Amino acid sequence: MSESKIFTPVKIGPLTLRNRTIRSAAFEGMCKDNRPTQMLYDYHTSVARGGVGMTTIAYAATEHSGLSFKSQLWLKQDTVPDLKLLTDAIHKEGAAASIQIGHCGNMCHRGTAGCMPISASNGFNLYSPTFHRAMRKEEIYEMAKSFGRGVNLAREAGFDAVELHAGHGYLISQFLSPYTNRRKDEFGGSLENRMRFMKIAMDEVMSAAKDDMAVVVKMNMRDGFKGGMEIDESMVVAETLKECGAHALVLSGGFVSRAPQYVMRGAFPKKTVAHYLPNSMWWLKLGVGMFGQFAAPTVPFKEAYFLDDALKFREKLDMPLIYVGGLVARDKIDHVLDCGFDAVQMGRALLNDPEFVNHLRDESFKRCSCTHSNYCIGHMYSLEMKCHQTEENLPKCLMKEIKRNEKY
Repeated sequence: MSESKIFTPVKIGPLTLRNRTIRSAAFEGMCKDNRPTQMLYDYHTSVARGGVGMTTIAYAATEHSGLSFKSQLWLKQDTVPDLKLLTDAIHKEGAAASIQIGHCGNMCHRGTAGCMPISASNGFNLYSPTFHRAMRKEEIYEMAKSFGRGVNLAREAGFDAVELHAGHGYLISQFLSPYTNRRKDEFGGSLENRMRFMKIAMDEVMSAAKDDMAVVVKMNMRDGFKGGMEIDESMVVAETLKECGAHALVLSGGFVSRAPQYVMRGAFPKKTVAHYLPNSMWWLKLGVGMFGQFAAPTVPFKEAYFLDDALKFREKLDMPLIYVGGLVARDKIDHVLDCGFDAVQMGRALLNDPEFVNHLRDESFKRCSCTHSNYCIGHMYSLEMKCHQTEENLPKCLMKEIKRNEKY
């Protein structure tokens, strides 16, 4: 591996990683009643033991109103002790620990969020499904402060970095995108106005991060559908995040409530989703089974599927950039790093094989055995994210769907 950059250290703000691999903030679904579990502890510890440079605990809400699943983490004071046990274990294995903070906005539900879901504008989210209301100005400023408080809690819990989620159609992204932001005040209209909430949030995050916490921001290069954010506006967002002090950007894309498969690629696992939904949600099981492929149309998978867009950002931006999207093989990881990206994030490869990074040290190792069937995503909606290759005695209907989806 002497010619590969994979196992060379990389610096992100005040943090130096032992190598250039990062477990992406792919939602684990491994919390119970919004608290860490032994399963979450075991999984991230195994990934750290498997050689990754940094592992990221995903999808942590900084406010009750930001929760969309009971299996989602709520970053608050009484979860800090359990999270400290996790970060201590990660550090013991030689990896750094990061936590993704954010708010789900109109992807929330009254039952999990404790209130009517909030967003940039009023509307109805078919994917939740739920009505949501526009945030008041004073709520916007208070929400930004909650992200700063989240950074302080993350430090107390032993994290080395935070990843602010400003993509995928969650709350900050809902302000950035003209599709979800139809406000008529200073937080809507022009791109400068649509970025205002993001900039206020970044002020709070960077102030709290001081000089000892790395700050990474996940952002969209494209929303993935007509009427959403495109490269030209997203490039301005990236340049603004640099000016705000972000130490690195994760370049992603897609909108969970409008173009979910643009994020994950491949075919939507409608049978898997419907199979694992509880029977009490029969209406949703029926809806997913009948209309899932229309609500989440297939977007073909290819390795490194965001690379063409990401290279445009690499050409224009002089700052650390982290590539994410479709990395399951050693040659593609090497290629991405050789293209000038500072690090790579991976989700499904490290779910399929927590030892994936250690295996990359073997010159003969080519790729993990992930087949991008998206069973892991379907299982995650009701239970935890899990690779179908670790399951036994799956129903024939799910095996048929897995085999069919592998073709995409």
